[in-house]
Amino acid sequence: MSILEVRNIEKHFGDTEVLKDISFSLEKGQSLAIIGSSGSGKTTLLRCLNFLERPDHGSISVQGNVLFDASDASTQSEEQIRRKRLHFGLVFQNFNLFPQYTALENVMLAGTLLAKERPDYKTRKKEILDPIRTGAVDLLAQVGLQTRMDNYPHQLSGGQQQRVAIARALALEPDILCFDEPTSALDPELTGEVLKVIRSLAERETTMIIVTHEMDFARDVADQIIFMDDGFIVEQGPPEQVIGNPREERTRQFLNHFSKE
Repeated sequence: MSILEVRNIEKHFGDTEVLKDISFSLEKGQSLAIIGSSGSGKTTLLRCLNFLERPDHGSISVQGNVLFDASDASTQSEEQIRRKRLHFGLVFQNFNLFPQYTALENVMLAGTLLAKERPDYKTRKKEILDPIRTGAVDLLAQVGLQTRMDNYPHQLSGGQQQRVAIARALALEPDILCFDEPTSALDPELTGEVLKVIRSLAERETTMIIVTHEMDFARDVADQIIFMDDGFIVEQGPPEQVIGNPREERTRQFLNHFSKE
C-alpha cells in the first residue's frame, strides 16, 4: 500500500486555478522530486499536503487513512487539521527559524508545545521534556551541528540554519518530509552541505517530497519525478525517463531552458 495517495486535487485563488486535477502516490521510503518553472503550482501543492492551504476538490490519504476530503466536512475541522499536519514535516525555502530561540530550542519547540497539552505536564515536566531534548540533540548531531546547538539563528550561516530547519522538521517523526526548494535561498558554496544532508536521509529511506531546481540532485536522489506546468502534472516517472528521456514536449522545453541558465 502507498504511504501517500493524492487524488484529483484542485486549488483556486479567486478566479485563478492553480492546481488542476493533481493525482499521484508515493511508496514508503521513496523520494519524489517535483520540478517545473516558477508559477507551475509546485509550492501550492506542498502547502496543500501540509494543510497550510485547503484544496477545493480532491482527497489526501496517508497510510490508507483519509486525512482530507474536500467533499466531506467531517475531515476539515481546525482541530483535526492541526493534528493531521503532524504526518508531514515541511522545510521552507527561507528557514523560518525563531530568532529568539537557540538551534536546540528551535528543534525542541514543537514537541514542547505538544507536551504542554498533556494533563500530566506540570507534575511530570522534567520526565516529559528530557526525551524531547535528547531527541533534538541527536537530530542536530545527525545534521552536523553538534557544536552549534546553543547558537542563535543570527550566529549561523544560511546552510547551518537550513540544517536546523531539517532537524526541526524531523523532530516529530513525520511520515513524509517535504522540502520547498531547500537550497534556493543559499549561496552556491552552502548548497552542497544541505544537499548532503538530504542525500543521507534518502539513503536511510526517509520518505520525502522535494521541490527543487537542482536537476542533477533530483536525478541522483529521487525514485520518482513529477514535472508540473500550469497547474497540471505533465509527466511523471523515474528520473531516467522524465529527465533523461522525456516524452512530453513541455518537459523537454523546460529542461532545455534550464540547462542554458
